[in-house]
Amino acid sequence: MPRNRSRLRTANLTDKVAVITGAGSGIGRELALLCGGRGADLALCDINDSGLADTVATARSLGARVLTVHVDVSDAEAMSNFAQETVDHFGRVDLLINNAGVGLVGGFLDTSVKDWDWLVGINLMGVVHGCNAFLPTMIDAGRGGHVLNLSSAAGLLANPQLTAYSATKFAVLGLSEALRMELAPYRIGVTAVCPGVINTAITQNSAIRGDDAEQRRNRLTSTYQKRGYPPERVARNILCAVDKDRSVAPIAAEAHLMYLLSRAAPPVARWAATRLAELTK
Repeated sequence: MPRNRSRLRTANLTDKVAVITGAGSGIGRELALLCGGRGADLALCDINDSGLADTVATARSLGARVLTVHVDVSDAEAMSNFAQETVDHFGRVDLLINNAGVGLVGGFLDTSVKDWDWLVGINLMGVVHGCNAFLPTMIDAGRGGHVLNLSSAAGLLANPQLTAYSATKFAVLGLSEALRMELAPYRIGVTAVCPGVINTAITQNSAIRGDDAEQRRNRLTSTYQKRGYPPERVARNILCAVDKDRSVAPIAAEAHLMYLLSRAAPPVARWAATRLAELTK
């Protein structure tokens, strides 16, 4: 069947409903405020109640109508209930943003099975649960729409100091590319978003395994702060990717470079990944 492009336009989101997981901070918060400022109704969730409340207060000051629910995205039933509440409240979903995620710094030998369960449950299964919960409604409505799944530059180019994290983000990228083909007949676009070094609280919140954890955290935080790429800019670029119906959206120069190298020159890409890993040692 030929591709019918979704082409959800984001400059004016009046009468559109955006669902955003992990909306209490960072990129999720900025996406909520940007969508709300452009007229969208918002269905937001997070486990960070205080952060979510702050996002809601700001979004409402911009004139947005907002539904919020405390949801752990690794819980399939909770996500299904969130989807039902959203449909009951707003009657539709146009933009699904599976943003919630967690980080872990460490090589494979330093990463426990418990760590793997935690990362996979949120970073990968959180996306699966979001799609399972909301896509039937979007398909049945027949109005098209768009799905944004947050991968990472670490999902484009493996990092030996982010082994488990990279694995989950590679999985999100693969899932998104397969979904894009499957959902094309329904005019639902799918974009895998791959941010690079973005100045959010992830460096403070990520678990770090191995020796000298606090020193490594300080170096990592300093690197991200010096890079200075703000989540507000990420949010704007993400909505631009929706307008262009991108399959993959690298965000920031280093992510674009990783994307190109991983496809055009894999040996060079692996060399670059090894050098990049030095930042997290």
